[in-house]
Amino acid sequence: MDPRLADNLRHWDETVSHHASSRFYDVEGFLAGGCSLLPIEREALGDVAGKSLLHLQCHFGLDTLSWARRGARVTGLDFSPNAIAEARSLARRAGLEARFVESEVTRAPDALDGERFDVVFTSWGVLGWLPDVGAWARAVAACLKPGGLFYLAELHPTILLFDDPEAEGGPLTRRFGYFHEADPIVEETEGTYAEPEARLENKRRVSWIYEVGQVVNALIDAGLQLERLDEHDATCCAIVPVLVQGEDRMWRLPEGELSLPLSFSIRARLPAR
Repeated sequence: MDPRLADNLRHWDETVSHHASSRFYDVEGFLAGGCSLLPIEREALGDVAGKSLLHLQCHFGLDTLSWARRGARVTGLDFSPNAIAEARSLARRAGLEARFVESEVTRAPDALDGERFDVVFTSWGVLGWLPDVGAWARAVAACLKPGGLFYLAELHPTILLFDDPEAEGGPLTRRFGYFHEADPIVEETEGTYAEPEARLENKRRVSWIYEVGQVVNALIDAGLQLERLDEHDATCCAIVPVLVQGEDRMWRLPEGELSLPLSFSIRARLPAR
């Protein structure tokens, strides 16, 4: 494995126990019948009943299982063995049918033995951990049935330029440039977005920033046809400390701050033969 991905694997493996017990993920609420999916995700995919759905980089499977609860036939894939073990345990506890596969995302087609799906879904903080967005896009295309739908909801690269997510308050301060660089951002972090007070042993994280056009073009180059590209004034978590959570569970800049795009979403389709 690429040593940069190995650093991220150790980090994400350790986050699983913290995240599965966090208020942010609210596993007990999910087990009581709740849904972890955000409104823009549910609205974008609509009725998934009876459809085969692949969730790439699924972490410990909460969103995957929320799609299962909405009637999809789900497969979740993640490179973290701890995440996959927790996802399987959660599926049993929830009484939901789901398959979870351990694999690095660009190797998904091989890990799934070439199986193709009606829907491929991925969301929130997935692209930045990958050194090659083109390889990621080709894996997405290889996992779609002809005519199948791909959906991505992701943090907007603009907001990733500012502040450390664990920083304390204060005005937005730009830390990084917008355009992608081959050399990654290497950080040592104590907590996580879901558990800021966590004290991790595997602190090292390696990430990249991809501009929106680069993501879109990677998908087009992989053979997908773009249906929608939307930018949003809200996101999934307090990626910078000034954000305020609304009743829809999404986070926005407070009143009085100049607007910035906080996330973007893409719907694309593999052409039918």
